Amino acid sequence: MKAKDNSGKNNLHLRNLHRSRYDFELLISNCPELKTHVFINIHGIETIDFSNPDSVKVLNKSLLQTYYDIQNWDIPKNYLCPPIPGRADYIHYLADLLAEANNGNIPLGSYVLGLDIGTGANCIYPILGNAIYDWCFVGTDIDEIAIKNCAKIIEENPKLTEAISLQQQTESRFIFKNIITPEDRFTFTMCNPPFHASAEEANKTTTRKVANLNPKEKKITNPVLNFGGHNAELWCNGGEIGFITQMIYESAKYAMQCQWFTTLVSKRDNLSSIYKTLNKVNAASIKTIDMAQGQKTSRIVAWTFLSEAQQKSWKL
Repeated sequence: MKAKDNSGKNNLHLRNLHRSRYDFELLISNCPELKTHVFINIHGIETIDFSNPDSVKVLNKSLLQTYYDIQNWDIPKNYLCPPIPGRADYIHYLADLLAEANNGNIPLGSYVLGLDIGTGANCIYPILGNAIYDWCFVGTDIDEIAIKNCAKIIEENPKLTEAISLQQQTESRFIFKNIITPEDRFTFTMCNPPFHASAEEANKTTTRKVANLNPKEKKITNPVLNFGGHNAELWCNGGEIGFITQMIYESAKYAMQCQWFTTLVSKRDNLSSIYKTLNKVNAASIKTIDMAQGQKTSRIVAWTFLSEAQQKSWKL
C-alpha cells in the first residue's frame, strides 16, 4: 500500500505549480506511458527512477501535457532533459523582477519579449514563459540539431508558432552578437550557462550525482546523466564564470536594447568576480535572486543599464 506523502517542495516559488509531490495518477491519465516508469519505493511512496534518463524524459512529457498543454514534446538522445519545477522557478522570479518596474503588477502578454540564450533541444524556458504569462521569446543555440528539434516542438504545438522564434548562433565565441540586431528590443534575456570548464570536469560531477541518486550501487565509471546533456550544454572553455563574463561584456554593447539581462549562477564562489565585472561595465543596477530546489541551491544574477525611470517607461 502506498503512503500519502505531504512533504512537497515548499522551497519552490509560491506560484510554482509543482510545490506539491507529483500526482502520478493525474499525470498517467494524461500520459499513459509514464505508468511503466512509476514504482513504490521502500518508504511506500510513488516515484520514478531519477537516475534513468528515459524515466525523467517521460515525466517531463507528462508534466508539460498536464499543466502546460504541450503535446508531442520530445528531445534527441543525449540532450539535456531539464527538471520542469526548477525551470518554472526561473520564469516566476523573472516575473517578479519585471513587476518591480510595473507598479507591482506582473506584465502579461506578447509585448513582453524574452531572449533565451542556449535554449537547447528542449525549448523549455520559452514554452513555460508562454504558457504561464503569455510572453513571447526568441530562442538561440549554437547547435543546429537543437534548433531543429525546437522547431519540431513548435510545429507540433501550433499555439507556439507566433510566440517563439528561433535563431542559430553561428559563431560560438559570441553570445549576443549576430542575435541582437539594431532594431531589437528585449524585455529580458535569460540563460542557464554551461557549468563546467571541460568534459572531464562534467563527467566527474555526473559520476557524483549518479552516486548520490543510487548510494547502494557499485561505483560507476561511465555514468549516464539523468537529465542528459550534450557537450555544449554541459561545458565550455572557461566554464560558468568564463561564459558569464563574456555575456556581461557583450551586454554592455546592447545596453539600451534590453530592460534586464539575467543568468543562472550555480557556483556561489563565482559571484564576487561577476559583481566586479558588472561594475566595470557600469551596470546601473545589479540584483541577486536566491532560489532553492530540494537539496540544490542556485541563484539568478540580473543587471540593467537603465535608470529606474527608463525601466518604468520601457515598452517594446
